[in-house]
Amino acid sequence: MRFVIVGAGRVGLRTARILKEEGHEVTVVENDPEKADRARSEEFLVVEGDGANEDVLEGTDLETADAIAGLTGDLNVNFAACMIGKHYGCRTVMRIDEDYRGDIYHKFADDVDEVVYPERLGAASAKTALLGGDFNVIADLTEGLQLTTMTISEGSPVVGDRVTAIELPENARIYAHGRARERMTIPLPQTTVEAGDRLAVIADRDALSAAREQLQGDSAAASD
Repeated sequence: MRFVIVGAGRVGLRTARILKEEGHEVTVVENDPEKADRARSEEFLVVEGDGANEDVLEGTDLETADAIAGLTGDLNVNFAACMIGKHYGCRTVMRIDEDYRGDIYHKFADDVDEVVYPERLGAASAKTALLGGDFNVIADLTEGLQLTTMTISEGSPVVGDRVTAIELPENARIYAHGRARERMTIPLPQTTVEAGDRLAVIADRDALSAAREQLQGDSAAASD
């Protein structure tokens, strides 16, 4: 997938690194020359300029981007970047600081796909929101343990199974379940898996791939 990250500060650059490590193509937009040079030193494609300026963002080839994230410390820049990206059909993710009032949050949240609080959740949450896919690591709990969510496809071998009866590989377990966009909760004993459901999994890094294959079947292999 291809992403545009507006802002090469602590949050933006860390998010870009995570995406790049996972094999995605990332373009960074930054107006601070020093930060732009730092991103270039890490071999990112950098467009230097104001992330709220459509002419600048057009230089990132937005037509081919899957998503754009406004991750600067300036709410207005982030929102403007997202609105421009939305015009080009991109998924939009906007950083907002925790100290903004609730009414301001809701005003902006209605216009973008995801709002993230990096100060609280870290860059991994921004990466997850950008991907919007069916298998995303949302947190590194320890050096070797990850918290992961996935959306179950129609072809998954676990469709129809009771959640509590699914036996994952050693060092991996399902801890929460949710229907579509409903809130995820601890599954009841008789809760069965349906296509479109979301499962949250805690797993060692070494067990993650096997857990993914078991829960996603052929769709997991096809996406690798």
